[in-house]
Amino acid sequence: MSISSEHKIIARASNDQDESSLSYRLPPHNLEVEQALLGAMLVNNETAEQVREFLDPDHFHEPVHGRIYEMILRLIDRDHTADPIKLRPFFDKDEALKDLGGGAYLARLAASAATIINAVDYGRTLHDLALRRALISVGNEMVVTAYDADLDHSGSSQLEEAESRLFDLAQTGKTDSTYTPFRTAIYQALEAAEAAYKDPDKISGISTGLAALNAQIGGMHPTDLIILAGRPAMGKTSLATNIAFNAAMRWLDDREEGNDMTKSRGAAVAFFSLEMSADQLAARIVADRANVKSEEMRRGRLTDVQFESLARAVREIEDLPLFIDDTAALSIAGLYTRARRLKRLHNIGLVIVDYLQLLSGSTRTENRVQEISEITRGLKALAKKLEVPVLALSQLSRTVESRENKRPQLSDLRESGSIEQDADIVMFVYRDEYYKEQQKPDESDEKKFSEWVDSVERARGTAEVIVGKQRHGPTGTVHLRFNKETTRFTDVATPEYIPERMG
Repeated sequence: MSISSEHKIIARASNDQDESSLSYRLPPHNLEVEQALLGAMLVNNETAEQVREFLDPDHFHEPVHGRIYEMILRLIDRDHTADPIKLRPFFDKDEALKDLGGGAYLARLAASAATIINAVDYGRTLHDLALRRALISVGNEMVVTAYDADLDHSGSSQLEEAESRLFDLAQTGKTDSTYTPFRTAIYQALEAAEAAYKDPDKISGISTGLAALNAQIGGMHPTDLIILAGRPAMGKTSLATNIAFNAAMRWLDDREEGNDMTKSRGAAVAFFSLEMSADQLAARIVADRANVKSEEMRRGRLTDVQFESLARAVREIEDLPLFIDDTAALSIAGLYTRARRLKRLHNIGLVIVDYLQLLSGSTRTENRVQEISEITRGLKALAKKLEVPVLALSQLSRTVESRENKRPQLSDLRESGSIEQDADIVMFVYRDEYYKEQQKPDESDEKKFSEWVDSVERARGTAEVIVGKQRHGPTGTVHLRFNKETTRFTDVATPEYIPERMG
């Protein structure tokens, strides 16, 4: 009497060992569901179309079942009917299928196929079992690595790797469709337009807190990679800190006012500071809020009134949803892991990176352009994966200093090709005041010196944010005011000083 095909598979999976002799548990699987689903596919190819969006060949526990499923999909893609007769030539010489009767096993699958009311449920069952097996694999690797890791492989790095694998597993574990029907997409677009129409600031993204900048870019939108670039002393970090504070404060205000948080133009913010420490960034924010000079605060030159203002400012913003990670020499993989953790724990809606040239790639390479390309692709992927805007600061090359007109342009970006290509928006910070101060003439020439003093005074406190690229909107220049003492950017009613644009 011949053993049934199912029992042969089970026998092979258990390696002909008696159940009582097994010193391990078999991984989660259900061969009956695999056979029923494959049989249904061979009878009606539409069954395969219903599950192929989320079910892969390697989701089958029995490898030969995975190969049969893969061949069914290949025949369907060629506009052929996938039935036992068409599949048999591909499996007659399959060694794994020989023990089951060769190509005849396909006919038995189809002949014994039960009617499946909902193939998607069967497919999701197999997908869930595959996910459990993958989870077991990750867990086993975590244990082995923790036991056998060398001294250079720290516990924290192992934890980051484990979190990264678990997050990736969670993402691949989703059985939702990866495509969006046009009907759904147009209504999503209409909802975004309606949100902007009804919003007091007329924006559909996260607010920067600066009305003129919001008007230019429409706020910061989910999945967008925004590059904020500038030469040293232009105020990149100050502007990024202002934006972080404004977005977090808007979120806090909306929550305290009992507003619908799904419609808030604020966000919890993750600020990755690779250059400044967390306490330095916090000091900037508190000094700005208390209207105290950050330099005086740092040196302790405060009056009683100023100190009371600082204490009051701290009490006002201590619950701000702003999370600062000041880990030095962070890799793009490490940033990816930490951002995902903050998304899971605190539902962050904005990621800020200061600055991208201080990040390192996943592998050491002498080709810095290639490494920057990996970093910008990683930042864009992070924005899409977490569905949040990512604002990354960037340095500019020294070529700016050699031109008469110091206003930056896209070609001034360091390793500009990949940055410009991957970014949805590229903005430059420019302060004419800084360059005017560097052009001080000899005081013996009274006329030139007087003209220089006048030009410095007219430029004092002015700033520009130049939108050099915007994938979904116009480019242009936004005029702002900048207070060096409190490092605060603010709106202006009208541009009081617009310096000439030399060619």
